[in-house]
Amino acid sequence: MEGFSGLTDQEVLESREKYGSNIIAGKKENPVVRAISDLAKEPMVLLLMAAAAIYFISGDTGEGIFMAVSIVLVSGISLYQDARSRNALAALKSLTQPEATVIRNGITSTIKMEELVVGDIMLVEEGRTVPADGIIAKANDFSLNESILTGESFTISKNESTEDNQVYQGTSVTGGLAICRVSAVGSGTRLGKIGISLETIEEEKTPLQIQIHNFVRKMALLGILIFIIVWAINFSRSHDWLDSFLKALTLAMSILPEEIPVAFTTFMALGAWRLLKQGVIVKQTTTVEALGSASVICTDKTGTLTQNKMSLVSLYVFAGNKICGPAEMDGAREKELIRLGMWASEPIPYDPMEQSLHEIYGRQAAEDERPGFKMIHEYPLDGRPPMMTHIFENGKGQRIIATKGAPEAILAVSMLSDEDKITIADSFRALAGKGYRVLGVAESDYSGNDFPEAQQSFRFQFKGLLAFYDPPKPNIEQVLNSFHEAGINVKIVTGDNALTTSTLARQIGFRDGSKVMDGENLIHTDPAALESAVDHTNIFTRMFPEAKMAIINALKAKGHVVAMTGDGVNDGPALKASHIGIAMGYKGSEIAKKAASLVLTDDDLGKMVTAIAMGRRIYTNLKKAIRYIISIHIPIILTVFIPLAAGWIYPNIFTPVHVIFLELIMGPTCSIIYENEPMEKNIMKQAPRPFTTTFFNWKELNTSIIQGLAITAGTMFTYLYSVQQGATEDITRTMVFLALITANIFLTLVNRSFYYSIFTTAKYRNNLVLLIIGSTILLTLLMLVIPAVTSFFGFAPLTGLQALASCLAGSISVLWFEIVKWIIRIKNPE
Repeated sequence: MEGFSGLTDQEVLESREKYGSNIIAGKKENPVVRAISDLAKEPMVLLLMAAAAIYFISGDTGEGIFMAVSIVLVSGISLYQDARSRNALAALKSLTQPEATVIRNGITSTIKMEELVVGDIMLVEEGRTVPADGIIAKANDFSLNESILTGESFTISKNESTEDNQVYQGTSVTGGLAICRVSAVGSGTRLGKIGISLETIEEEKTPLQIQIHNFVRKMALLGILIFIIVWAINFSRSHDWLDSFLKALTLAMSILPEEIPVAFTTFMALGAWRLLKQGVIVKQTTTVEALGSASVICTDKTGTLTQNKMSLVSLYVFAGNKICGPAEMDGAREKELIRLGMWASEPIPYDPMEQSLHEIYGRQAAEDERPGFKMIHEYPLDGRPPMMTHIFENGKGQRIIATKGAPEAILAVSMLSDEDKITIADSFRALAGKGYRVLGVAESDYSGNDFPEAQQSFRFQFKGLLAFYDPPKPNIEQVLNSFHEAGINVKIVTGDNALTTSTLARQIGFRDGSKVMDGENLIHTDPAALESAVDHTNIFTRMFPEAKMAIINALKAKGHVVAMTGDGVNDGPALKASHIGIAMGYKGSEIAKKAASLVLTDDDLGKMVTAIAMGRRIYTNLKKAIRYIISIHIPIILTVFIPLAAGWIYPNIFTPVHVIFLELIMGPTCSIIYENEPMEKNIMKQAPRPFTTTFFNWKELNTSIIQGLAITAGTMFTYLYSVQQGATEDITRTMVFLALITANIFLTLVNRSFYYSIFTTAKYRNNLVLLIIGSTILLTLLMLVIPAVTSFFGFAPLTGLQALASCLAGSISVLWFEIVKWIIRIKNPE
């Protein structure tokens, strides 16, 4: 940046040594200590500790040691899952940290915000958050929102000459650009001194989190109630309060579904991490919940549907009533039109169109006038449709007053006859009809310094039109088709004109783009009529912030789950209001990224197809995991409770050691196997799922309950069959346990899909299935063949017929659901 060389590398090190880094020190918490502290409060761990204590007190040292080892295993699994989730979130957090643009060693570069030091020359521009306190050295139409410090949400204009020429960390740049010298970093900033950390953002619990929390809490209360009942029944029969307490603990352990919140946290965190690897940064992991429900995507045009490569391809020169192409831009009138367009742009351009104008002017000009002129007044982009005006003056008092903006806006303020306006409008339509982005250019003169309050008050002479071409992205037609196949409606919401947008829509194969609505008509439409109009219109042009908000609210009122893309400062409210706000990682402003719930790192809308597919996959797999938990908990609970309540010959068929063994199998199954399940091949051909506050509908819940009751029937059949054959308690226990293990294995396999058969899902790529199931089978065999282990668990060797009967009962109690899935496939072909 001309006139600024910044610090040298050595000066950076010296400044950091003297003033410190740009980090606001906050309360640091050791994540391992926090995880262990949380673990110590877990009901299952507390139950295990109580059971271990009772075993040791009663002299059953072996069982006590087993429970102690179980505590370590359960804790290890929980800590492992916590570490996976924590590491995934840490990776996300590192990518959502703000960056800073600095000049060092005469070179402009981007660094992490925390690397700023006192004395650095930093550049802050529209859409960014100020990374450190500083003093303005040079500014162009620079304005800020300082509400984070003052609580007042109005915009403040500043420059190097204003009384308050300072910028403060955490404030938002709402317009223009400024070059500032850093005056304070970290805890020395104004933000740091009042103890505000930009990282302390509390997230509210989502409806699903609340529902899961309430479900687990109710099950815990139910567990306490049944614990008391079971203890009372056992105590009334044995009058041994310690033994009764231990047997009651068995049922309490079987009731508590502690795997559900662990599964939720793991699935969401690892899902966000998987999305990160695909180029989608999910700022709140709970956004994953909404992704699978997205029914409408409102996308902007420039840089999302197009490549954001604005090249000047055509001009319309009013003086000669002539449209010329790239090869004809070197005439005097053409050069003058480009020159005025450049003067109407920012002196330090950051918009692709303005960069293009500066570049062409630099090539064409016989003498570069820019160093000799200084901006003395500026009217920022304003109006509906918008325009902007700059006033420059050189040392001799010569002035340039140039304006550019939407052709409609420039025509409205230019001194033209009706006939001239018709002629210009025809040329505008000809250029826009080719899909070009068209700007009108005009100039004015003004001798005084009491400039009008509004730029529209100047008397402008219309000079011509500038046409830029921004080609569509190569993959965009395929992306749009993918959205439509998934039942997601796409709407284009842009500030550009209707003709240019409609032409682009045809070029990219956009479906149902016949209806177009502009911002002014939209904002003045009756609210009731607006909902219907927005629902049935897919192209919205000449949009402004209020109109975008109206679209989002109308779609939400119609029951849609709305995803919205945006990149500008003014997109913030709409991004925040939508269910899924999507900011562009490359061209998106920092304010847009802050308001959005996810960021596409390379501005590729195709990543949203991936994100929605991933969201559907994660949600579906989480459902599989929780349905598995519900289904397998029911037989464990009833197998413990029914023989006791019914007064059968062997009332206490399971003890805590059996239940905890089953828990150790179930935990990895639901949170490791199902989390790693691949996406089912028909998932992106289904309509978006309704976005409700209930995780399960009754049909799904009933299916899981029936599966659980069917497995219970299988274990009870095994129990009664064994008793009828005159088997001992140890043999009966062994047979029932083997039936339950077999049912668990087949339930894991069957519930990998509630549509496709077990033979289809066997081809799914998930190595963890073989690992977990293989480990379960191996451990079960060791329990049955190693005498010391068999004796410890109260088991007994089985005959081949007994083992076969147990395995058949367990497998049949689950495999019946394959017939149900076969019927579903017949009724609903893929």
